[in-house]
Amino acid sequence: MALHFTKQEFLNRKNKVLNSMKEQNLNALLMFKQESMYWLTGYDTFGFVFFQSLILRDDGEIILLTRAPDLRQAQNTSNIKNIKIWEDKEGSSPSDILKDILTNLNLKGKNIGVEYDSYGLTGRNALKLNSSLKDFGYLKDNSELISYLRIIKSDEEIFYVRKAAKLADDALSAVWKTAKAGVNEGKILAEMQKVVFEGGGDYPANDYIIGSGHNALLCRYQSEKRILDKQDQLSIEWAGTYKHYHSAMFRTIPIGKAHQNHFKMYDACAEALTNCEKKLIKGNKVGDVFDIHAETLDEHGYKNSRMNACGYSLGATFSPNWMDVPPMIFTGNPLIIKPGMVFFMHMILMDSENQLAMNLGETYLVTEKGNERLGKQKLDLTIL
Repeated sequence: MALHFTKQEFLNRKNKVLNSMKEQNLNALLMFKQESMYWLTGYDTFGFVFFQSLILRDDGEIILLTRAPDLRQAQNTSNIKNIKIWEDKEGSSPSDILKDILTNLNLKGKNIGVEYDSYGLTGRNALKLNSSLKDFGYLKDNSELISYLRIIKSDEEIFYVRKAAKLADDALSAVWKTAKAGVNEGKILAEMQKVVFEGGGDYPANDYIIGSGHNALLCRYQSEKRILDKQDQLSIEWAGTYKHYHSAMFRTIPIGKAHQNHFKMYDACAEALTNCEKKLIKGNKVGDVFDIHAETLDEHGYKNSRMNACGYSLGATFSPNWMDVPPMIFTGNPLIIKPGMVFFMHMILMDSENQLAMNLGETYLVTEKGNERLGKQKLDLTIL
């Protein structure tokens, strides 16, 4: 059994969940988020694409309902002792099996929290779940109960976040060594991922984003792989990943020669990032960070080129994305910033009229005295 955290760490997490359940008058919590299961027990799988649920009763008893391929997965990666298997066969109803488990736990007529907002609970399965548990108990959407507990990282988690940040730095070094005119984007991606794996890291929870030329204005992965021109622009967003913890970075790199507007756009992004750093301190609201980002970029004349969010929380996440939200950094977000929170802040400019991009993104740890940029690479505009 390969647990990535100490027994005391897991016990502390479990107690936090149980206390939160007590505050919200819950007799049980049905987890469908893989992030919740990993954080609470160490259970590590992509089997959440099928129906599975981790049940936590208010007395601390834990039961996992999953498929046969994940039996040994749970045994090898988690501290879960009680594992129930539902059988793959025509007409199988895992939600009915879950109901039987809840009945045996004497939860009929009780208050049951459910993580409805989860990639591990599809719309169809949610309908089946509600049908199976109709008139069974009082179901409540508690999708964010554990999510909000996970926002503040423990010392053991921060250790892994720092390892992820080092891998992100190494990946950027690989870009600087590899990217130049005549090189295929696929070669750059391969070199980036190579150093992460060789450094003991994991697959990221979503694809690295890479695009040059017209695709440099995209902030989502797509499958076209261009060969860099003599004068080009290369946008890359990636994350170092270690034990599923992510530390992300974002850069736009002019190739050969920068357009004159690249310099102006970079100056705006750098100033916006610096101003956001000053706002990302304990006691401020998350929304305050976005507002200074927007104010700065708007003053530079880039209101139509910026985004309506400028970052998000990071942590241990699974496919399909590494955004560990909530919280997202957008206007009006009332969440109070506290030490131990980890945020990726990205300054994104997409000038569609001139087909120019500029991006600058870094991951930060909120501390008692302010914040720490976890990436150690230079922020200067680098032309390759």
